[in-house]
Amino acid sequence: MRGFFAFWVDFIIGDDPIVAVGVVIALAVTGLLAHNDVTAWWLVPVATAILLTASLVRAARKARSAQPD
Repeated sequence: MRGFFAFWVDFIIGDDPIVAVGVVIALAVTGLLAHNDVTAWWLVPVATAILLTASLVRAARKARSAQPD
């Protein structure tokens, strides 16, 4: 059971928990907007693109700072 839970945590959160939390927030906001009859289909793709860009920038900065001078 522990291995099963660990797999799903690793699969969903992966290397970047900030992206996982951002996607959950985007889905929740989309659900709330849709529940209130607001067209919100565009929110998840936009949030995903922003989160991906931010994740790549953070990884590039980390890799650049880890290189020896």
